[in-house]
Amino acid sequence: MSLDSDLIVDRRRIRRKLTFWRIVAALAVIVAIAGIGVLATPAGRNALSGSGDIARVKINGLIRSDQARVEALERLEKSSAAAVIVHINSPGGTTAGSEQLYDALTRLKAKKPLVVVVEGLAASGGYIAALASDHIVAQQSSLVGSIGVLFQIPNVSELLKTIGVKIEEVKSSPLKAAPNGYEPTSPEARAALDALVKDSYAWFRDLVKNRRGMDDANLQIVADGRVFTGRQAIGLKLIDQLGDEKTAVAWLVANKKIKSELPVRDFKLSPRFSDMTFLRASLAVAFDALGLSSLARSLEQNGVVAAADRLGLEGMLAVWQPPAGH
Repeated sequence: MSLDSDLIVDRRRIRRKLTFWRIVAALAVIVAIAGIGVLATPAGRNALSGSGDIARVKINGLIRSDQARVEALERLEKSSAAAVIVHINSPGGTTAGSEQLYDALTRLKAKKPLVVVVEGLAASGGYIAALASDHIVAQQSSLVGSIGVLFQIPNVSELLKTIGVKIEEVKSSPLKAAPNGYEPTSPEARAALDALVKDSYAWFRDLVKNRRGMDDANLQIVADGRVFTGRQAIGLKLIDQLGDEKTAVAWLVANKKIKSELPVRDFKLSPRFSDMTFLRASLAVAFDALGLSSLARSLEQNGVVAAADRLGLEGMLAVWQPPAGH
């Protein structure tokens, strides 16, 4: 074999070794970053320390059915947290999603002392979630209430007539897929929807009455769909106390025998790695270095896709929004 051939073979051997050790190094970086990420979560810190604290849970934005959130709250039930403070800033969402969250918080309250703090808004489904607590704290200017249920669907039948479009359909019965937005809502369909809304509204009213210990006269005042400020809500028994997180901690210390020196730490309700932007970015860089550019782009975009998927709301709504300005 010639000298040139020997050099070519040696170079190829060296390149293979370099590629192998690059892959090993990249995998080591990924494992290290993942380990740091786990330790950065409240669950990871609790697992290491073994000491209790007060868990801070945040419910923000629109509420819809979310099994991952339910499972996170179930993990919190089994954690070393001594108590839970739930911060709510939500206009509500679907009735079913709000009920699911209420049930999950109720199960959590059976295991650990739980107090709700209304940051800015706990309306409709947001207030349903707050009802799971035995003690609700709100700031003076917070908005609470909006006790009611609605069913909305856009009707474009007049628009379709204007542009000359007609929707034809064959269905098994007159109330199948009614209303559909392509034709005027029939009296029968409106009556059926009215029965659904009234049934859910009755459930909401009973929940408020039983959880807040209201008589019928007080319930009649607060259950007309309005929102109330914290200052108004305390007199109407919608909340128990004006204040903030420090007020909630003081209530836990005075009424649930929680140690005053316990720290309050965030407990994430999202999947354990979904909120770790730094982790996704680091993994993307590592995969890109290995030539897996398509996988790197997928990691970078995953958070955006997941967030966009949460925007849809289906079914009956327990939601409040301020009137549009003019």
